[in-house]
Amino acid sequence: MTFPPIREELQGIEPYGAPQLDVPVQLNVNENPYGPSPATAADIAAAAGAAATTLNRYPDREFTALREGLAAYLNTSGGSGITPDMVWAANGSNEVMLQLLQAFGGPGRAALSFAPTYAMYPEYARDTHTEWLVGKREDDFGLDLDRARALVEERRPSVVLLPSPNNPTGTALPTEAVSTLCEAVGEGGIVVVDEAYTEFRRTGTPSALEMLPTHRNLVVTRTMSKAFALAGARLGYLAADPAICDAIRVVRLPYHLSSVTQATALAALRHAPELLGRVADLRVERDSCVAWLREQGLQVAESDANFALFGTFADRRAVWQGLLDRGVLIRETGPEGWLRVSIGTPDEMMAFKDALIDVMKTEPMRPQPTEGST
Repeated sequence: MTFPPIREELQGIEPYGAPQLDVPVQLNVNENPYGPSPATAADIAAAAGAAATTLNRYPDREFTALREGLAAYLNTSGGSGITPDMVWAANGSNEVMLQLLQAFGGPGRAALSFAPTYAMYPEYARDTHTEWLVGKREDDFGLDLDRARALVEERRPSVVLLPSPNNPTGTALPTEAVSTLCEAVGEGGIVVVDEAYTEFRRTGTPSALEMLPTHRNLVVTRTMSKAFALAGARLGYLAADPAICDAIRVVRLPYHLSSVTQATALAALRHAPELLGRVADLRVERDSCVAWLREQGLQVAESDANFALFGTFADRRAVWQGLLDRGVLIRETGPEGWLRVSIGTPDEMMAFKDALIDVMKTEPMRPQPTEGST
């Protein structure tokens, strides 16, 4: 017998996580490269300091003020009529997702998504003893709605996970896809649209928040880690029918959001215009990066996020390592042959471009021939 006596299906598994390396240019985990201003940081620090004076007491279990603040923000970011009882929050969207699988997945139930997609989804399923089902995306990383609907109707999952924009591809879903799968799932399950990167979406790309009044089995998740530049605070949230939020209460741990976390998030919401102010700049930088990568003869997925998936390489590991050797860290993820770069500052993106050009001078690291761009 091995020690420690970990569950058999977890033996030998490496924990999830991107490399954390001390290099000059870090473009691998889709962070916002622009931190809060000194004034915003001071307000957040003051709010956390005030919360510290009450740490002898448990926090507001219902995080009432924070739910009010998040509902107000969502009504300016693609939603309308969202009320505090439709909002739930947790320590990052990862915990939000895990709670959803705890409440709506479990033994005898299944969760479904479409690959390539976020690598943590099957882990949420594994950790909640939920059967994991996976369909396939098209060559352009979109969904064939007829095939997707047929798969849902055949397998009857209790949870369908639809990231939009998708990670690692950056592609967004049309509202038709969300509506089709909500109807296919019906009252026997929920459809979760993961909008972690939605603030970066291009003009004309809708948010699934618009569809909440139409589909009560729809859940839309968000995070403050990306556009809000608050990755270190760990705050994710969702909007859904109040009955769904009530169901999550059954599985959430007591007082799961600390007083400091609540105070930090509320202070950040007060400074939303500033914290979101660089989103437009990052969109411009993303579109410029996508165009440049294509000029180098690379395939690039259409992106509504703050990253770009590009390829393809016969040995993507060698390209990744070559960039790292030149002080640039990106992510080796997605389908075989592809790499993902987060969008950084103009100086960071110039360093990435210079390094990639240098790396691709080496014959084995040149992109594979392609008939066109994705």
